[in-house]
Amino acid sequence: MLAPGHRLALRCGRVWLLLLLLLGCGLAPEAGSLLNCPPRCLCASNIISCSKLGLGIIPTQLPRFTAILDLSHNNLTRLRADWTPARLPHLHSLLLSHNALGFISTEAFCHVPHLRYLDLSSNSLKALEEFLFSQLQELEVLLLYNNQIAQMDRSAFDDMARLQKLYLSQNQISRFPVELVKDRAKLPDLALLDLSTNKIKGLPVTALKGLPAWMKNGLYLHSNPLNCDCGLYELFAHWHARQLSSVVDFREELVCSLPQAKRSVSVFTLNRHDSLNCSEFKEHTLEAYLGDTVTIDCDTKVRGATTREWVTPTNGRFPEESANSTMTVLGNGSLQIRPIRVEDMGTYTCYAVSQAFNETLYVDVMVHNFTQHGPHDTLNTAYTTLVGCILSVILVLIYLYLTPCRCCCRSNEKLAAPPEDSINSSMLSTTPNHNPEAGGRKGSLSHLAASGPMQGQNGKVKPNSTPEQAARRAQKAHRKVSDPDSVSSVFSDTPIVV
Repeated sequence: MLAPGHRLALRCGRVWLLLLLLLGCGLAPEAGSLLNCPPRCLCASNIISCSKLGLGIIPTQLPRFTAILDLSHNNLTRLRADWTPARLPHLHSLLLSHNALGFISTEAFCHVPHLRYLDLSSNSLKALEEFLFSQLQELEVLLLYNNQIAQMDRSAFDDMARLQKLYLSQNQISRFPVELVKDRAKLPDLALLDLSTNKIKGLPVTALKGLPAWMKNGLYLHSNPLNCDCGLYELFAHWHARQLSSVVDFREELVCSLPQAKRSVSVFTLNRHDSLNCSEFKEHTLEAYLGDTVTIDCDTKVRGATTREWVTPTNGRFPEESANSTMTVLGNGSLQIRPIRVEDMGTYTCYAVSQAFNETLYVDVMVHNFTQHGPHDTLNTAYTTLVGCILSVILVLIYLYLTPCRCCCRSNEKLAAPPEDSINSSMLSTTPNHNPEAGGRKGSLSHLAASGPMQGQNGKVKPNSTPEQAARRAQKAHRKVSDPDSVSSVFSDTPIVV
């Protein structure tokens, strides 16, 4: 029987034998690769540093377990598809800054599919070809600053759904890549886009206004030769009022060019009289109409806030347990009011809380005391009334100036009989007409003067009267009747026959 010491030694020997067998079954090459550090490079665990060695080509036979590879500060000019013949499934950080890279193959990253950090800054890149980074679907940070990039294909960043930070400053970019920020489905997680110190002159102000605050907070546009206009002033003045880091931290570098003065001025001085005299910026109030459904966004610069709490103008707090309230907090943190009332008008406060930062946001809401269609109906009624008045005036003028004249247009009607309801017929209606040619009609003074043999004032016939004399006498009698003072004289000189 073996002593206890011999039994312990035997057990230890079996353990070592088992380890040797395992190494002989395939683990030996992996363990031996720990000693395969590229010449002149420094290796520590899964970190390989080949920086500042003046390398013209990338060392081959890199260990498969490499997680961080530093090739910065060398003389690399091209990055081909075969820069690493073996697949590096664990590589998540690749540093290639401060080289002379002027060409990158579209298949250069096919062997590093899990790369999350790529540094290509301070190189000689002039263009970004189509689908250049599309194979890096897990990339989160891409550094391209301090190159000579003047052209970027619209598809260069396709299929990069996890990209969060993109640095493109200190290049020759003259067009703002609006497709990177406008289409949120393309780069949904992009929270930082640095386009400072380029050659951008115009900005898509409308598209930038529609971005969420957390995206504006990471959009850097300083040190560009921007053209001055009031839209640019309103954009940056709003960002400054919201205390966004992209404007507050680089206020002095936000300048623009005045074409008429041929000089650069601060964007925040465009409201002065000696500049463009832009209107002073004021925070816009959210306007609503009575009965509308209104959604108030908690547009905070804190991305991924876990908690959003609202306080109403009457100090009510939401979310709350009351099911009968017209206010509810949606899943994205917005406050919805349906239907909105006049008493809902006022300032709403949103408290956004995240793990790293807290923010308080104020939103002013104004409610009109009528429905949205009310003012339009009033306008239509006023317009209809105005048109009706104008048409009425036109018809009156047509009636006054285009109606045929009854008095002077026809010369043969100068002695026409006055209408039956004239003053002459009313005064002589009691005296029957004895003229046999009158046909039983009621006679008037004008009828007596114009028809049959003319009579004198005493009723006697003047046989020697000519037709011209009769006409003159009739006109004279008509003038006497039209004169109120001569009415009595007419009756006094004319006997009434019973």
